[in-house]
Order: sequence, then structure tokens, then C-alpha cells
Amino acid sequence: MGQLNWAANVDYGTDRVLRPTSVGELQEAVRHSRKLRLVGSRHSFSTLVSTPDTLLSLADLPVSVEVSADGRTATVPGAATFGAVTAALNEHGVALPALASLPHISVAGAVATGTHGSGDAAQPLAGSVAAVELVQADGELVTVRRGDPDFHACVVSLGAVGAVVRLTFDVVPAYDVRQDVYDEVHVGPYGDDLLDALGSAYSVSLFSTFGSDRFAMAWLKRRAEDGGFEAPAPHWRDGVLADGARHPVPGQPPMGTTRQSTAGPWHERLPHFRLDVPPSSRGAELQSELLVPRQHAPAAWRALLEVRDLIAPLLQISEVRSMAGDDHWLSPAYGRDTVGFHFTWVPDQPAVERALAVIEPLMAEFDARPHWGKVFVTDPREVGRHYPRLGDFAAVVRRRDPLGLFRNAFVDRLIG
Repeated sequence: MGQLNWAANVDYGTDRVLRPTSVGELQEAVRHSRKLRLVGSRHSFSTLVSTPDTLLSLADLPVSVEVSADGRTATVPGAATFGAVTAALNEHGVALPALASLPHISVAGAVATGTHGSGDAAQPLAGSVAAVELVQADGELVTVRRGDPDFHACVVSLGAVGAVVRLTFDVVPAYDVRQDVYDEVHVGPYGDDLLDALGSAYSVSLFSTFGSDRFAMAWLKRRAEDGGFEAPAPHWRDGVLADGARHPVPGQPPMGTTRQSTAGPWHERLPHFRLDVPPSSRGAELQSELLVPRQHAPAAWRALLEVRDLIAPLLQISEVRSMAGDDHWLSPAYGRDTVGFHFTWVPDQPAVERALAVIEPLMAEFDARPHWGKVFVTDPREVGRHYPRLGDFAAVVRRRDPLGLFRNAFVDRLIG
């Protein structure tokens, strides 16, 4: 057995891990390797991350966060966690417009797989990227900037174009966010007003156990300037304001979640979890996500409810979130405003895959794209048909890495 991912459901296929301590060492490692695969926080659940030869970790490279003199961009290390980076950005008085639920994930890995936060106006994390600095297959350190021909292939890249050393993000002035939770929320008959609910705050997460038509919880995050300092209403869509802290999975202790029923810095409210507490025990869950065009979300939700008897026995919690479209070719939100249906499953991979074999064709009717880093069973070649610029992405990958140093079987299957 080789190295394992965070949930212990993927064997990377090797025990060999290179950990360069400088960019120079990284360049030499790339020049003298036959096959490499980048490894970050190990939070991906799919075989996108596996390799038969050598893993490459950049976690030992120097760490620094640099904010431009005009305060409009910030350059951060790709291997750092979002929790570490956002704390440093906040100290500089700047912020990112959106964050994922977990601050524990690496910046480069999250960007490369199209990971996202929540909010009708919030693009996935990659949407704020202005430049990518990477060591490509020939060992050269290059920077690809917004406006360059290959830019949209090198951001959401699936790790196939090189080892990302640093990323430059567009940033905004730091802001405060209030987070409130409502229990037992009613969102219309079978989700007919789902889109209205998802757009009712800066960031909205709707959580369902698939045990009823109601959502078990709604997590609403409001920016201070949008009324976030005002006392919340006691009810929201028939739901009741929570009388204490909640965990996304009902019944789980909430000590690892970010503070609720109060306002605070953006980086301590937009994620659901705190950096200093692991979100769950190793091996305690599997995750999947299917993302559909926003206009199809209500119908997709109704279709999922039709197979709730299949989903509910395997489910810990499902989360529904909205995001704005972006223009990165392999982003699940490419070219369309999007709603993601996320599933946190019990750690039973065979049973989960059997359920997904039913769910994924059902959702394919709504042009669903699976999250690259989560569990899915559809062949990558079939997934690629949902991406109109896949051919352009493949051409960039082959030109920048003609011998396939950074590719694995998953990527080769995707690009043909």
C-alpha cells in the first residue's frame, strides 16, 4: 500500500514523496523525474490524485504572503492552506470574496480542482486568480497571467500543466461577516423557490438529510455593510433561529465550527470550520458533488428527492450552494451560473458508488458536472463532454508537458 488521501479511500500508488525546500530543488526534481503527481492537503477523494511513480509535495517551500502596494492583489504560496493564507491577508487589511467550507485545504489544490464557496455573486476560488507561477515539465519557472493565451488552462489545471509555486489573487478590502443558522427551513414545494433562497444572503448553505422536504438547516452569512450587524429575524422561511451552535451534520458536536450568531472577520465566518480543529476523523466520510446550471437547480433538486430512499441511508448530510460562473475551461462553473449539490456520505465506498451509478445519470439530464476532487463513477471521457473547451485544455497540456510528466491515468483518460 502506498500513501493514502485524507479519507483513506484512495491509494496514491506510491510511497515515494519528494519534498523540495527551494524552487531550485523543485526545478531539479522536475528535470530528473519520469512521472510526478502533485500532492497537497490530501483532501481529494477521486483518483485524480493517484500516480504510479512519485508524489511531489511543495509544503516545505518558503512561505510568504505579499500584498501589492495598491492593495489590489496578493501573491501567496500554492502549498499553504487557505486558513494560513487568509489570516495573513486579513492582517494586511485585504480579503478574498469567497472561501470554501474547509480552511484546511491547500490553495493550489483547491484552485486546480475548481473548488468553491457560496453566494450568487461569488465565483469559485479560481475566479479571483490573476496569475499562476509554476515549474513546468522542462524545469523552467514561468508565470502565466490573466490575458495570456494559456491562462484559463493553467488555473483550473487538475495539476496537469506543472507544479504551482505561487498564485496571485485579486483582493478586496477586509470585511466582517455575520453567520446565523436556522433549523428546519421550508424552501417551497419540492424546491420551487430554491433559487430565491440561495440568493437571499451574501453566502447561503442549505443542508438536507433527505429525510423530509424541509432542509434541516440553513446557514446564512451576511456582510456587515449588507445588514450583517443587525439582529437576525427569529424566523426564516418557516425555520427557527438556532438556539446554539450547530455542526453541518446534525447531532455532531459543534466545537470545530466557526462562530455563529455573531459577526466577525471574513476569514473566521465564511468557512464552516475552524483551522485549529480537524473537520472530522480520518476515514469518517466520503464526499461527492454534482454541479448544474443555476436555472436547472430546482428541477434537479426535485429529481434527487425522487430517489431519496436511495440517498438517505448512505448520507450524513447534503449541502446546496450557489455560485457565479467563471471562464476557466475546466471549472465546473465554466460559462454558467451554477448550483452545487454536495453529498457527505458514510465511509462505504462500494455502496456510495452503487448509489452514484443511479444519481449521476439522473443528474446528467441537467448537464451536471462532478467536482473533480470528489467521488464520482462516470468515466472521465464522458465527463469531458460537458466541457466545451476540453480540446483547448488538452492542447495546452500536451504542448507544455509533451511527455506527460505531470499526467496520470485519470488525466490521460480525460484528454484522450
